[in-house]
Amino acid sequence: MVNIRPARTSDVKAIRQLVDSYAAPGQMLSKETVTLYESVQEFTVAEVDGKVIGCGALHVLWDDLAEVRTVAVEKSFHNQGVGHQILERIIERAREVGVARIFCLTFRTEFFGSHGFIEIEGTPVAPDVYQELLRSYDAGVAEFLDLEAAKPNTLGNTRMLLTL
Repeated sequence: MVNIRPARTSDVKAIRQLVDSYAAPGQMLSKETVTLYESVQEFTVAEVDGKVIGCGALHVLWDDLAEVRTVAVEKSFHNQGVGHQILERIIERAREVGVARIFCLTFRTEFFGSHGFIEIEGTPVAPDVYQELLRSYDAGVAEFLDLEAAKPNTLGNTRMLLTL
């Protein structure tokens, strides 16, 4: 039985291992451990028998916009619906905090598409919001804005958006 719940600081080591397992082959961006601790409140985890086997995060970018980040499932649990359960909880959380749109940058277009995400071009925000977002130090915001400095991180990824 899979339990989907908010992450705790004690889960960060397991999240770190999941991220590393996908970052090493280039399927996900690596994250510093300090960043995982700083954003632990954004994470949802899946656990089986007390062991974290999946994770995903919701990062708010603006009043109506958030990003799904770091969705990963231990490979031995693939094709069992764990990733779908994590993403459904993230979407539910997005509704709870009041965002109207969720962005993702992914290689897994079929997975996100099955949840209603559609491929987009460009940055779907008004020019004044774009200017505000430029002030962010967050690397994910730079990727969302499709800034030149973030291009090496986003090569081959597809930009997708879900409107709630």
